[in-house]
Amino acid sequence: METEQLLRTAADRLEALAARTTAGDWRAGGLLATRPEVVAHLPGGGTEHVAEARAGTGAWITALSPALAAPLAGWLRAAAAQGAADPAAAAFARALLTRLP
Repeated sequence: METEQLLRTAADRLEALAARTTAGDWRAGGLLATRPEVVAHLPGGGTEHVAEARAGTGAWITALSPALAAPLAGWLRAAAAQGAADPAAAAFARALLTRLP
């Protein structure tokens, strides 16, 4: 598979996975014993505990595991080293930085 097709396929699969998981803005709330409570804040104003939607979210959590940190960081560093702003890398970085303390 050529690189361009590989990238498109990965993007398609990631979007498909996101489409079938619990939607909304996920936020960590209070602690339940030793684990955080994750709540999805839905576009219509409602909320849903992510734990209650495990069937749809398990694959998302697995796909976006910490194993992706190194390749994503490498992509961002490579985009920064090119000097010209990669709009996708910049959008990803902005979104990520709003989620990280």
